[in-house]
Parts: sequence; structure tokens; C-alpha cells
Amino acid sequence: MKAKAALSFLHAGLLAAAALVAATPATAQPQAPETLTGTLAKVRESGTIAIGYRESSVPFSFLNARQEPVGYSIELCRELVTAIEEAVNKSLAIKWVPVTSDSRIDAVERGTVDLECGSTTSNLERQKRVSFSPTIFVSGTKVLVKKGSPIKSFRDLAGKRVAVTAGTTNEKTLRELSQKFRLGIDLRVARDHADSFGLVKSGQADAFATDDVLLYGLIARDAAKAQYEVVGDYLSYDPYGIMYRKSDAQLAKVINDTFQVLAQDGEIERQYKRWFLRKLPTGESIDLPMSAQLEAIIQTMSVKAE
Repeated sequence: MKAKAALSFLHAGLLAAAALVAATPATAQPQAPETLTGTLAKVRESGTIAIGYRESSVPFSFLNARQEPVGYSIELCRELVTAIEEAVNKSLAIKWVPVTSDSRIDAVERGTVDLECGSTTSNLERQKRVSFSPTIFVSGTKVLVKKGSPIKSFRDLAGKRVAVTAGTTNEKTLRELSQKFRLGIDLRVARDHADSFGLVKSGQADAFATDDVLLYGLIARDAAKAQYEVVGDYLSYDPYGIMYRKSDAQLAKVINDTFQVLAQDGEIERQYKRWFLRKLPTGESIDLPMSAQLEAIIQTMSVKAE
């Protein structure tokens, strides 16, 4: 199934978000070890950088056949690691740390991971605890069902069993919708997206609600993909970013500078095409063209601050 809808009802909000991500000047400059602080000092001393990844957030962050983390967010994080190496003037070994929707924010706060590279929505509530890179993708909550299901919109979820993934904005969205419209939704909370999808496949849930792009990714990789479809209107606005620890000015500058360069030289667009338009390592393609909203965000991101 193609997903060419572009969150039109949120167009104005997206353009506003684009204005917020204008980056600072490019290229990380090496700093003397004694001047490093925060994460930069930490990784230089240890010689390693911890990257949090997801096991089934296709095509952002997931495991390939060799059980290696791959995906759109992973590749952008590799670019960040290269920039961080330049900033600390030292090669760094990557330590891969699996995280879930429920554990990822705590992992960043505790220092278990230095960068969280998955499919994480940046919102005001989370920004009180962690920081985010400029926006790398824009999505929204939709619903996956088996073909032939009577569920066509969120109102059809009344009294239904709906799978959600623990710790996601989608879980919060469904709880609020259920309460506001008195739908009496029976939420089935699962550990990760693959588990949530599994509840629908096994008949333990009538639907699975999460970001539409993740639903398309799960369907694309499933052998029985013809049996599932994504339905309904968008129920939320979800701009994705790379998470890192709050109040880390040096790392924030490296990240913002790096994204300005990646946007300017077209690397973000190239990685988008690789993971959203071409075949995934498993042989399928999501076939999801970049939305006009994300194009506008990247264009704004590419402008170097004066």
C-alpha cells in the first residue's frame, strides 16, 4: 500500500516546526580535551559512544538478517558519530544498546545511551527531560487492521481491542480519544511494535494504533502483507528526532551543525530515498515519497545561520 498522504491538516504546524530547526554554522571543530564537557568529555575519555536502537521500527531502526542495527535513523546517527569523533579528535567505538519505546527516555537520562536513534517523537513533554535533534521525519497516528475489518475510523474503535506500544505518544493519544469520546477502547499494551502487530495477527487485538510509517514498514516485511491495511484519518502529529541528554550545549552544537551540513549537501534526502523508496534489506519497499512538509523542514534546516 502506498502512503502518499502528507498530514495536510497539520501543514501550518509543520511549517512552523520547520522554522524552529534552522541550524547553526557547520563543521565540528576539534577541541582541546580539557575544554570538553558533557557527552563529548564522556566519550573521549571512554573511547566509546553508546547508540540506542530499536529492534522493529522499520525503516528507521531495526535488525537485519545478521541481527545488526540498520535503518534511516541509524545512518543519520553514524554521521553524527563521525562529527563527534572530529569534535573530540579521537576515533570512537560504537556500543549498540537495544531500547524500547518504554525504556528509551530513561536510557538517555541515565547515560546508558548517548544518542537514541529510532522513531521518537519530539514534543514539549519529552523536551522537559531530554533534547532532540532537528526534525528528521514527520508522521502521525493511524490504525492497522485486517482487511475486511469494520474499523474505518477512530469512532469504529468503540469497545474494540486496540494494540498500542508501551511508552509511545500513540498510547497517550488513544487513551485521550477513548476518554474524550467515551469509546471504551480496550487497550492492549505491548512491549514493542512487532509485539503489537503480533496481537492483531494472532486475533488478540482488533487493531494496532501507531505512527503510519511504522505500520507501512511492518506490513511491507510481513509474508501475509496483503491481509492488512492502514485506515482512518491522522489522530496526532509526530515529528521525529534523535534524542540526547538535556543541557549539553557542546553536543547540541555538534548535532545542529552536522544536520545543517547533511541537509545542505543532500545526504538526508539520499538516505530518505535509500530507506523509503528503495528495497529494504529484506527485499520489500515501503514506497513512501517524501512529504512536502518534510521537504520544507529540510530546506529550512540547510540554511546556514548568519
